[in-house]
Parts: sequence; structure tokens; C-alpha cells
Amino acid sequence: MTLAAAQINAGDTAWLLAATALVLLMTPGLALFYGGMVRTKSVLNMLMMSFVSIALVTVVWLAAGYSLAFGDDLGGGLIGDLDHAGMAGLGPDSVHGTVPTLLFATFQLTFAIITAALISGAIADRVKFGAWLVFVPVWALLVYVPVTHWVWGPGGWIANRLGALDFAGGLPVEITSGASGLALCLVLGPRLGFKKDAMRPHNLPMVMLGAGLLWFGWFGFNAGSALGANGLAAAAFLNTLAAGCTGLLGWLFVEQKRDGHPTTLGAASGAVAGLVAITPSCGSVSLLGALVVGLAAGVVCSYAVSWKFKLDYDDSLDVVGVHLVGGIIGTLLIGVFAVQEMTDGPEGLLYGGGLAQLGKQLVAVIAVAAYAFLVTYGIGKLIDRAMGFRASEEQEHTGLDLTVHAETAYDHGVLGHGAPVSSSVVPSAQKVKSQA
Repeated sequence: MTLAAAQINAGDTAWLLAATALVLLMTPGLALFYGGMVRTKSVLNMLMMSFVSIALVTVVWLAAGYSLAFGDDLGGGLIGDLDHAGMAGLGPDSVHGTVPTLLFATFQLTFAIITAALISGAIADRVKFGAWLVFVPVWALLVYVPVTHWVWGPGGWIANRLGALDFAGGLPVEITSGASGLALCLVLGPRLGFKKDAMRPHNLPMVMLGAGLLWFGWFGFNAGSALGANGLAAAAFLNTLAAGCTGLLGWLFVEQKRDGHPTTLGAASGAVAGLVAITPSCGSVSLLGALVVGLAAGVVCSYAVSWKFKLDYDDSLDVVGVHLVGGIIGTLLIGVFAVQEMTDGPEGLLYGGGLAQLGKQLVAVIAVAAYAFLVTYGIGKLIDRAMGFRASEEQEHTGLDLTVHAETAYDHGVLGHGAPVSSSVVPSAQKVKSQA
């Protein structure tokens, strides 16, 4: 046995293997969550946008993403080197802490995958599939990878110079995906019929199933970020459960008070909002703090999802209202509820730490949100000019399932708007398919 192999802890490795599988499961769970929220005519396209992200991000991550994110800092805390491009120099005996480096790299890969997939919800029903295939790898390299290095990489400026805390991904996952989703909303413009036509979820049981799989996988997401089978993982696990519950209850409370009825969509969305908010803070706050973080996210995000109608941006499936807003809430509240027992040092405002940590969290939020928004907006504009980012009007009206993928989710003999499938419709669908 080599010295490196002797450093590998079997318990930590077993837990991280399980956590990695749990986080990967979140992307199919997200596909179901999003797929149930769109209309019948584009559900397969929504599922495909998540599933293809698994393949695209994996290739990019193994080729260069991991090395740039977690390689030695090149200076300034902005990006890592390419010494491990193509996973060079990493083998079974390579160790990161007490787990194999290859396992750590795979665990981090699952985070990158779901972050890219999250963005698709903001632009559902109106994207060229070919443009999405180009966007995902470019975005992963130019946005996700640098922010990950800032927050978790060796010498990253947010963690090592600024001193902001983020246990499991409020900055690189939630805020980055939310800000990027907002940028693409502005690049593509609203769906046909936005604010005029009813665009209700077509399958709420599918939404609930997707939310359940997300919640299940989130335990790997958050507790796995302890990188060991230890007390910190247990605390993060419990905090995750608690915040998901109060997020769900907070959202339902608002619905009951505002609308007079609690909904299944509200329950699913509230749970996700609570889970989003606790992601950065699950390793920094006490159980009481986790309960408050989840509740705050459930209440605030339930109002934030309606901002798109007032501000006139079409965030199709509420990525901005849940992930950007929820991520900001969870990241900032570390500066209020952080306890020394969890952080081994920094404390929040309510525990004698003053405003210092809150200020650091605020700087990190502004920097990451601004960077993700501006770079994504630029990427979106370039793709739009080069090949067109938005589907044609005919594709959008007929539905992306038939016109892009030549399939329908449900064999009922009807299209999304209730029109019977006829020989006159299908050739037209095949014609616009070639434009995708």
C-alpha cells in the first residue's frame, strides 16, 4: 500500500461515493420538475435540455474545467492552472483530503452539471436546441469554472482574500444560475403570449416527483460537501431537512393568505426555495438559523416569482425568483446566523460577530451576480448573432417536442394547443425542424 492510499479514509470515501450519486440524480429530478411545469407541447424538450447538460458539462469538466477550477492558482485568486487538463497526473492513489482526488473531481462535476441545467428553466419553451448545445460548454468554462475557483479553489479570492463563507454552493450554483438565467431572459425576450395566455404546469404530479428527487439528492449536495462521514455532515444534513420544511410552510402560508388556497406547485416551489437558501449556509448556521433561513426563503421567494410580470422579463419556470433570490438570502444570512461551533471562527451579527461577516457576504453576492449576468449576457448575444438563439415563431407555437425532436410526450393524437395531428401539420413540423 502506498502512502497516499493509506491516507484514504474508507468511511469518508463511501459517503462521498453515495453523495456523488445523489447529486447526479438531482439533474434527472430537475428534468422532471421542469418538465411538469411546462406545457404539453414542449415537455420532452425541457427534459432533453437537462439530460444533454450531463453529457456536455462532463466532457468540458474532464477536459479542462476541473483543472481550471481546482488547480493551483495562477495569481490573483481568479483561475487555476491547466496542470490537470484531461485529468492528467491523477490516478487511483491521488488524494484530496481523505478521499480519492478522482472522486472529489466527480463530486464537483455533478455540481457543475446541475448548475448549467438550472438555467434552462428561465428560458423554457423558446430556445433552439442547437444553440443550447453551444451555450452550455461555453458557459461552463467562462462562468461556472471561474466562480468555483473564487469560492472553493486553492487561493480563490472570495474564500481566501475576502473571507466570505459558502459551504455547498450558494454563490457558484444558485446565484450564478439565477443571474445567468436572468441574462438569457433578456437576450431571448418573452414567450409568445407572455402575460396574455395561461401557461400553467401540465403535470403537477411530475412536478412533485421532481421536487422529491431534488430534495433527496440535496442531502448529498449539502451533507456531501463536508467531504467526510462526520459530525459536520450530520449537521448539514439536518439543517437541509429543516430548511426545506420551513421553506415549504412559508410559501404555503403566503399562498393561503394572499390567494386563499395552498397549492401543490407552491409546496414544491417552497421546499426548493428553502433548500436553495440553506445550500450556502448549512455548514455555518445552527438548527435555529436553518429554520429561519428556510422560512425567509419560502416567504420572500413566493413574492419574488411574480416580479417578472411587473418588471417584464419572462423567467419561464422561476429560476430568478427561486434560485437567484433564494441564493442571495441564504448567502447573506450567514452574516447574521453563523455560529462558531459550525464555522470554527467567523460569527454572524446575532452571535457577536458584528457586521463584518455580513459585509463580506454582500461583496461576494454582488461580485458573483454581476460577473455571471454580464458574461452570460455577452455569450447569449454572441450565439444569437452567430446562429440565432431563439426558436422560430412556428416552432414555438407548434411546440418544440414535435418540431425539434419529432416526438410527443403523450400519444393522445393532439398537439399542445388541442389541434388534431394531421398530414398537413406534420410536414410543416418537419420543415421547421430543419431550422433548429
